[in-house]
Amino acid sequence: MRYWDASAIVPVLASQPRSSAVIALLEQDRQVITWWGTRTECVSALARLDREGHVAPSELGDAFARLEELADHWQELTPASRLRQVAERHLRVHPLRAADAFQLAAAVIAADGSPETLPFVTLDDRLARAAEREGFPVVEPA
Repeated sequence: MRYWDASAIVPVLASQPRSSAVIALLEQDRQVITWWGTRTECVSALARLDREGHVAPSELGDAFARLEELADHWQELTPASRLRQVAERHLRVHPLRAADAFQLAAAVIAADGSPETLPFVTLDDRLARAAEREGFPVVEPA
């Protein structure tokens, strides 16, 4: 099992420069754990790719279908007071945006306080550095 943030999931959904590497990583271990807001972050990213003309309308429908399929099988950490507390701590300690702080907080909770036990998959450099500082083995598909 690996913790996946939205930046690593989007290339599974829509063609990106690192899609092949991310898909290969997912095929090695299909057990995904992520935060409750990841699905919305992915929808946002797909909509942005559509607005910017980086995905064809026909591909967009397929991307949303892949998101639905993937989300049906992943484990999701739901919003809770503890998650918010940990995310707020991360905002004070690391240079993160709120959504990334929630991603990192969810991973901490998923790892039950032992981040070294849960690989963290991300393509976001800032989030990767924060996860490493928290003790996660970070997986950045090449």
